[in-house]
Amino acid sequence: MAEAQQGPRARYREQTRAEIKEAALRQLADGGVAALALTRIAKDMGLSGPALYRYFASRDDLLHALIRDAYDDAASAIGAAAARSVDAAQSPRERLRALAVAYRASAVGEPHRYLLIQGAPVPGYVALADTLDRARAVLGPFLPVFAGGTPGAVVAPVVAQMAAWLDGDPAVGGWVAEYAADAAGPAGAAGALAGALLAWAQLHGSVGLEAAGQFEGMGHTGDTLLDAQVGMLADTFGLE
Repeated sequence: MAEAQQGPRARYREQTRAEIKEAALRQLADGGVAALALTRIAKDMGLSGPALYRYFASRDDLLHALIRDAYDDAASAIGAAAARSVDAAQSPRERLRALAVAYRASAVGEPHRYLLIQGAPVPGYVALADTLDRARAVLGPFLPVFAGGTPGAVVAPVVAQMAAWLDGDPAVGGWVAEYAADAAGPAGAAGALAGALLAWAQLHGSVGLEAAGQFEGMGHTGDTLLDAQVGMLADTFGLE
């Protein structure tokens, strides 16, 4: 009997948690993290403060959930773009662009969620240990794109540092192997890692500025800038 009652209770709990997260995302969209207030969420939902705390123990607990969801959704979107590009037998250069487009779309489509996962959302916030794995899942599909490339001399120092990182951190090697098990080319896994790192740095720089509204009135569009960045990265790594 207890088991039969647990199913509906668990479903109700998850539904309520989802509704709380939706209310929190509306607050983030309206006013950023500073606008996030559990008491206001409780009032909007017709809950008492103590009732809401049965679902999320604190603001940081709610932030943990929102950040996990944001990473997971971004990883899903980029992973789906990677699968489509592989199915279409696209070239590495075309695949890189497909991933970059998916990365940008995920960010500018919901900028409040993208900005939430870039840096500490509030002073003193400490991310959960699994946040790193979720961030790596977002970047993972970029690894096989660069795995067979030929990095140019300008990025040789980055490739060398990535090789040292791989030697010193087995977990990083496991991450690369998960996405690019057959890393080949002159630089192999280190080149793949360097490419993914530089893609992240390039994309986050431009996409983060766009998501924050910093490009307004500057006479260019984010997609044009994205194409230029993808082209430069592809040329630097010898992607055809």
